[in-house]
This record gives sequence, C-alpha cells and structure tokens, in this order.
Amino acid sequence: MRALWNQRKIRGDDVADNFDLIVIGAGPGGYVAAIRGAQLGMSVACVEVGDAPGGLGGVCNNTGCIPTKAMLESAKYAKKAGSLKDFGVNVGEVTLDIAVASKRASSVASQGAKGVAFLFKKNKIESITGWGRLAGGGKVEVEGKDGKRTLTGKNIIIATGSRPRDLPILKFDGKRVWSSDQAVFPKELPASIGIIGAGAIGMEFADVYNAFGSKVTVIEALEQVLPLEDADCSSVVEKSYRKRGIDIMTGARLEKADVGSKNVKLHVKGKDGKMQEVTVDVVLVAVGRAPIIDDIGLDKAGVKTERGAIVVDDSLQTTAKNVYAVGDVAKPPLLAHKASHEGIAVVEHIAGVGHGMVDYDNIPNVTYCHPEVASVGLTEKAAKEKGLDIEVGSFPWSANGRARTSGETEGFVKIIRDRKYSEILGAHIVGPSASELIAEFVVGRHLESTVEEMEKAIHPHPTLSEAIAEAALAALGRVIHM
Repeated sequence: MRALWNQRKIRGDDVADNFDLIVIGAGPGGYVAAIRGAQLGMSVACVEVGDAPGGLGGVCNNTGCIPTKAMLESAKYAKKAGSLKDFGVNVGEVTLDIAVASKRASSVASQGAKGVAFLFKKNKIESITGWGRLAGGGKVEVEGKDGKRTLTGKNIIIATGSRPRDLPILKFDGKRVWSSDQAVFPKELPASIGIIGAGAIGMEFADVYNAFGSKVTVIEALEQVLPLEDADCSSVVEKSYRKRGIDIMTGARLEKADVGSKNVKLHVKGKDGKMQEVTVDVVLVAVGRAPIIDDIGLDKAGVKTERGAIVVDDSLQTTAKNVYAVGDVAKPPLLAHKASHEGIAVVEHIAGVGHGMVDYDNIPNVTYCHPEVASVGLTEKAAKEKGLDIEVGSFPWSANGRARTSGETEGFVKIIRDRKYSEILGAHIVGPSASELIAEFVVGRHLESTVEEMEKAIHPHPTLSEAIAEAALAALGRVIHM
C-alpha cells in the first residue's frame, strides 16, 4: 500500500487528504494502531484533539496511567523514608512537597507525548490536530484551529477513549470536586480528601495523598475495596490502608453532598443504616469512566451504540462497513493494554495478516497502590459460582527470602487451579512487584500451561518470582517453604 501511495504522489495526484487508514484518537489504542498500519505499508492519518505533541498518547499518557504512576512512585519514597533507619540509612528531617512530585509527573508525561510524536514522524504518519467527526462514506471531518479539513479513508478506527464520570450530586468543578484530572496534578496538598469509589483509581490516589500527609477517607458502596479483585487480595489492601490511618467505609452510600466555598460535607449512610457526616477540603469522584462517543458523527456514519458504548462484532467492526472501534469506546475492560492490543489486532485484521483477535479472558488487571495488586482470570468466588472443581494454593511474602530483604512482606501469591486438568483458572498477587510478576501467569495461561509446568520451570534464588513456584506447589498440596 505504501508503494501505491508513493506512485500516486509521483504522478502528482491530489491525494493529500486520502488515506488507507484514519485513526480518530491518539491514546494507547489509537497511536499503536496507527504505527502498526504504517508498518504494514498503509498511508495513515491520526486525528487527536489535543495539541501535538501534548495530546499524543491520550489520557493514559497525559493525565492518567503514566503521570499517576509517577505520583505513586513519589508516594513510595515518601512512605519509605520513615523506615530507612532500619536499613542503616540515617537521614535528616524529611519534608514532602506534592507540588514538586506533580511537576515531575507532568514532565514524565511530556516525555511520553514527545516519544509518540517521534514515532509518528519515524513511521511517516500524518498527525492532525483537531476534533474528528465521522461524516459517512469513509469521510472524517476535522475541525481545528485553522478551520475544517475533510479526510477520506478506506478504513477508519475510532479510538476516542473515555472521560471521568461524575455523580448527579457531585459535579466536577475542579476546585472542591475533583476528577482524576485534577487529582494527578495538584498545586498544593489538601489537608483532607474524601474519595468516592474504591476501585483502582480511588485506591491509587488514596495511597498518594495519604503518603504526602492528607487525611484520607474512602467511601465505597460495595462490600469490599477493589471490588473486581479476589476478596483475599482486597482484604490485605484494606488492612494495610487502615494501618496507615486511612478511613475506609465499605457498604456505604453517599446520600447527599454539600459543596461549600471552603469544604465539602458528605452525608454517608453506613452499612448499619446510620447516617454519618464527613467533612473534607476536597472530594475526588472516582466511580469510573464514560466512553467519549458524543459529537463524533456516529449517527451520520451509521454507527450504533448500546449502553453508552459503540457496538462492535468479534472483529471490532462497528455497524458501519470498514469502521472499527477499539479501547474504552468499545467493549470493557477499560484498560490501556487492552486498547493497544485491540489496535494492533484490528489493523492486522484489516491487512489480512492474521494476528488473531483479543483473548478477553486473559487480560491482566493491576492496581499500582502499595501494596500492589495484580490478577488474571477468575477469582476464587467466581470459580465457585461457576461450579468448577478447584484447588486453591497461596504463598505469603513473609516466607519469601527476597521479600524479607526488601522489608515488603505484606500479601501473597494465590493460584486457583482446575483439579482435573490442572489448568490455571486464576492467579492473584498482592504485594511487591505484583504488576510485573503477573505477566508470568498471563504467558502461562496463553500457552495453556498447567500448574505443574509453572512449578517445574526453575526460578532464580533469591527472587520474588520464587513465590510463583511455591504458590503452584501450594495448589498441588506440596508447598516447601511453609
């Protein structure tokens, strides 16, 4: 396709606005799809509303995953400072400055955006700044600072991402009521912060603000923090947070919120039915994200939606021919790595090179709080509800030599296996480097490894990875080191 594109340019044809592939959105799903398309010889344009390079990389790079993890890295050091003397490191008075941490997080995000811009230039992708709308018939209208431009594409990928959800009684104002966009780049530390929602976003920011000295209260309507995770993992995190002085209210409903000029009063009904008033300087609403599907021309192009998301088939094609959707605007989960994988899979499907589509049963979840939580596959509860014949094995970090050397012994590695075939039905890690270690289980499940094969693979000593082999042994009823 690239050769044909160059031939037409040589002939002098007017093809400046005609592309083999147009991608709307330059987040983790969009920019990866654009790069893969260019690698396969397609002429590619990527439309992003944010000014390049600042908007490239999407929410994940600019206000989500990357800067949030930079803030969590700062929180890790802030939390660790108090225990350095136990390692023989004596330091003077430790002072914390969340504004400096915020500035660093912004710098890290900026580097990522510039990196995407470099990759676009390297792969000869046309980066177009403006708001992209489908116009039907393979056309995309882009409204930018310099006016409107109409593009024509043989194939179109919608990758417009998502935005934070607010609540009817708590609308974002950026002052007293925050979304994650404000929480990730604070100018100063609030003395107290209320967090509505104990999912990954809420629990990560609870970690950050507690580490820097805010009084943190987390309010969750469901019965456990991190509701999507295995109950045993959630229990470890909740216990750890309470030990650090974070107030956790589960099974609690926010009934009313009074937003004033100096504080916010939250009226919360506890699981015992009693009302409680919680007064905080600011409140972070972390109840999930909503796909961005408004004002992008879906009706004009014949793209249907359902329950706030774009309807797609198994190939991620929408109800309009040659129009696809990936990432947060399509099916859940709303995860950056899932979006990237979808972007690659769709482009290779279009090109006919047969990557294969996405295995939605083998997508890992990670919460980067301290202790970290990571999982893939079924929870123990879900496996039992399915009526599966299972055996569960877990191995605590307190029994792992490498974890003891680092002083990080909270949590465990847990494996749920099928008794008959010893299939890895689910794996759950809470504790040090959980986000990195979970990949071993993802690969194991992808290769259809048995629990026995996970244990028979030799793990270096002393390492955290040994706990994976020990958990496998525990699931087989023959653990060694406990």
